[in-house]
Amino acid sequence: MPANASHSPRAALKNLRRVVVKIGSALLTRDGQGLNDDGIRDWAAQLAQFRARGVETVLVTSGAVAAGMQRLGRRERPHALHELQAMAAVGQMNLVQVYESAFQRHGLHTAQVLLTHDDLADRQRYLNSRSTLRTLLSLGVVPVVNENDTVATEEIRFGDNDTLAALVANLVEADLLLILTDQKGLYDCDPRQDPDAKLVSEGIAGDKKLLSMAGGSGALGRGGMRTKLLAAEKAARSGASTVIVSGREENVIVRVLSGEPLGTCLEAAQGRVAARKQWLAGQAHAAGRLRLDAGAVRVIRESGKSLLPVGVKAVEGSFTRGEVVACLDPEGREIARGLVNYSAEEAARIIGQASDRIESILGYVDEPELIHRDNLIVL
Repeated sequence: MPANASHSPRAALKNLRRVVVKIGSALLTRDGQGLNDDGIRDWAAQLAQFRARGVETVLVTSGAVAAGMQRLGRRERPHALHELQAMAAVGQMNLVQVYESAFQRHGLHTAQVLLTHDDLADRQRYLNSRSTLRTLLSLGVVPVVNENDTVATEEIRFGDNDTLAALVANLVEADLLLILTDQKGLYDCDPRQDPDAKLVSEGIAGDKKLLSMAGGSGALGRGGMRTKLLAAEKAARSGASTVIVSGREENVIVRVLSGEPLGTCLEAAQGRVAARKQWLAGQAHAAGRLRLDAGAVRVIRESGKSLLPVGVKAVEGSFTRGEVVACLDPEGREIARGLVNYSAEEAARIIGQASDRIESILGYVDEPELIHRDNLIVL
């Protein structure tokens, strides 16, 4: 998409609600010369500006292994898994200290969140991670997310934190994934080999032609431009656009989020809600069924509201939290389907009840709705 097109994805960057920012290893460690304390303080100051404007921010960091290498005087990245885990354990301590100090200068608290692929592959743990991150954001805290390198095994490693950042963008339903790297963005060919290489300013996430332009990865990181493009494709599944830009640009976060045409902006083909509902519509199998009363059917069809327990008359089937269930009208016709917030057993106990009674019935409350409207598609 040309930069002068009538529609530009950069215009939407001025009205973000939630952003995931990923900072790469080369930036965080000054290309292996030591942890970039000044850079972290600068990025934190920029993020604090937008947090003050109400933009919720999740920070995905690399650099634990690289920081550990620097502390222990290692120049080459280890290959043995136990050595990588040891480097990460040493480096993570330093990272946490620097981030906490940098954000507290601006009156912001941070929270360390360590994840593995296993955490996001398991539906229950995925939902628990999602609830924790969203609660932290509601409290005004900046979550600092990293791969849990100290316990990860080869089978559950993300492979790079670009992928982790994309999954976190899906997890919190971010509007934007901002990847700060040591490159200015995606070029149409390798600028190190072709002096006529041109920066790709804008495009569509998931465009296969872009992958042919990507190169390899650096010495410290496990990523590269290819993994960033694949991350943009993953982030787009929940409607998030992606900007890949050099973290060495002065005031880069403020400039990008103000709509300045820096780096490569990859637009999601669909908005957040539309992308999620398209996925729901494609789910052929429903794990269970909820029989609704006429009032619930009416507000879902006519007002686009969430499904509350009070509007459900019966629960059928066996399902767990987060699975797809069908919603039936009083005549037994399927009128909607969505991702349910409670298991079949829990749902059976709270149907017909007001949402403010959920905690007294179950002893806890995850969500006030059985199905939130963003996770509900009317058929």
